[in-house]
Amino acid sequence: MLKLRKLLLCNTLYYGILLLAILYVIFSCIKPYHTNYSVTSTSLSGTILSITEKENSTTYIVKGKEKVLVTIKKKNLFQLGDQVRVEGEFQVPNKNKTKYFFNYQDYLKHKKIFFLVDAKTITLIRKNKRIFYWIKQQIVNYINKDPYQSTFILGDKSYLSQEIIRSYQENGISHLFALSGMHITLLSGMMEKVLKRFLKEEKIFFYTSLFLIIYLFLVGLSPSIVRGALFYILFKGNNIYYFYIKKENLFLLTISISLFINPFYIQEEGFQYSYLISYSLLKMSNYLSSDNKIIGLLKVSTISFIASIPITLKSFYQINLLSIIYNLFFVPYISVILFPTTLIVFFIKPLSPIYNVFIIVLEEISMFFSKISFGKIVFKRLPIVIYIVYLLSVLLFLNTKKKYWIYGLLFFLTIHFLIPKIDVTNYVKVIDVDQGDSILIHMNHKNILIDTGGKESKRNSIFYNSLSPTLKMEGIQNMDYLILSHGDYDHMGESINLVNNFKVKKVIFNCGPHNDLESELIKVLEKKKINYYSCIKELNIDKNNLYFLQTKEYDNENDNSNVIYTELDGYKFMFMGDASSITEKEIMSIYNLPDIDVLKVGHHGSKTSSSKEFINEINPKYSIISVGKNNRYGHPNKEILNNLKEAKIYRTDIDGNIMFKIKNNRLKIETCSS
Repeated sequence: MLKLRKLLLCNTLYYGILLLAILYVIFSCIKPYHTNYSVTSTSLSGTILSITEKENSTTYIVKGKEKVLVTIKKKNLFQLGDQVRVEGEFQVPNKNKTKYFFNYQDYLKHKKIFFLVDAKTITLIRKNKRIFYWIKQQIVNYINKDPYQSTFILGDKSYLSQEIIRSYQENGISHLFALSGMHITLLSGMMEKVLKRFLKEEKIFFYTSLFLIIYLFLVGLSPSIVRGALFYILFKGNNIYYFYIKKENLFLLTISISLFINPFYIQEEGFQYSYLISYSLLKMSNYLSSDNKIIGLLKVSTISFIASIPITLKSFYQINLLSIIYNLFFVPYISVILFPTTLIVFFIKPLSPIYNVFIIVLEEISMFFSKISFGKIVFKRLPIVIYIVYLLSVLLFLNTKKKYWIYGLLFFLTIHFLIPKIDVTNYVKVIDVDQGDSILIHMNHKNILIDTGGKESKRNSIFYNSLSPTLKMEGIQNMDYLILSHGDYDHMGESINLVNNFKVKKVIFNCGPHNDLESELIKVLEKKKINYYSCIKELNIDKNNLYFLQTKEYDNENDNSNVIYTELDGYKFMFMGDASSITEKEIMSIYNLPDIDVLKVGHHGSKTSSSKEFINEINPKYSIISVGKNNRYGHPNKEILNNLKEAKIYRTDIDGNIMFKIKNNRLKIETCSS
């Protein structure tokens, strides 16, 4: 009885600490933040904490009265720890324009950064004199932007190519490239082997723990590496000093300390993945033991996959069943070969050619696997309560070992997957693709995409950052029709990416000769045996028609734009592409146009489109302008906004994605702010 009381008291203590940590998180999230700068500030003096170099610019985190993110369009001239004076324009980070997308403002806030500075000048006040910054700068200089040494030693993935990072994400292995428990285990293991020859166990533990704490501050306190270091210190210390604390209680203590270090960890995917997967492996440790290493690794991979489902679906709307198999290769390859080799090459540079071969093998295999579509299942974004239910199912399975919780999870996942197929709601979604066009029409269970947008930037892909996640968010894997209004890059620049990543059944071009961009797409379509058509007049989709009003050939792409009219559950929609007032006049002379409920304004609100005569003729109730923020063209034009003044205007640069959903014969409009 006394033993039971002590056990209950002990468990209560650790749950009490966790409760305090959760209360601290809640308090930190709701308390107002005091900042020492404002948008009227013009300068600051502070210490350079980090440096990120790009092709034509450099970004610094500078700590003065508080941390500020500073960008200047010059090559880096400074080192970590330097005292500098910055002159420039202070800006508040942009709010999230699209629900559920990566929120840059929140991301910076979690790092206690509230202002961006577009620097005009940065001048040196005093060179660094602190040993900590000097050591880190020497490591940075020594690594010299090597992508994998930067990733595995400093936790800096900025030098990895975006294409390679995406392949790791598609394969479900991106967690292997975050500094985590695996790296801590290898580092501590190597250090223990070296010290074992000279010191006793307690001293080894002390110096290894001290090294890990210093290393934590050297690479930054990311959630996964904090967890790894705390696991080593608490679990190893528990064994060495015979504290006899249960593993589950040590886990609770670890997660509590992490949240006290940074309460905003709880909102980061790295924290969620790290702790949920660790907890699942801890609870299933008896099940995971196996004499066969491959079977043991398969069990670990399967349990990790199941545990991560709630987070993966909430964040990426897709799971890859084959990631369980892929991990049988990638986990040992990275943990046994690549990461140890990274450390060896760090000290023995002549071995770099062998190291580079290992990297090429990794990247080529990852790129090959990422192109396999089998096993990738997309799930529509649902309210957060659904993912909490998934999480509870996983936790109940881990704690009870009852299989029916997993069967329940599979049942709800099946229903979740089928929702887009049984939902009869029709909608039109104007997708924020910056300075470009992309409109998704979901009509009678068919998916039609008008344009894809496109922006020539290696680091900022419209397809991967906006178009693809928007489609997956709606549970879309297949596209019945891709309609291209015309051949300009900002309308079809991402079409090849779309065709390569989604199953596209048919493609429709506008009237007129094909330009180079369209010809390049046609080669891909022919290779994939996808049917394509040009200059059609009408498209019938299960009793709904899309009418193509512009079939005359002009001598420029904009006037050759497909202009599409359709009715959806009694509501009238019109999509103008980049058609100018010349095309508008021609259409008015041929058709007796009705009043339009929703108009996608032509040419991003340029003065060449949306003439007063045309707008008066169609009398739109809602007008949508797809336009990039602070674009160099000055879109939308003030005169055009005046022409549209009788309509309610929505803009993608302000409202982000704009959804027109028709339910029970009523039109509901949703934006990020609604």
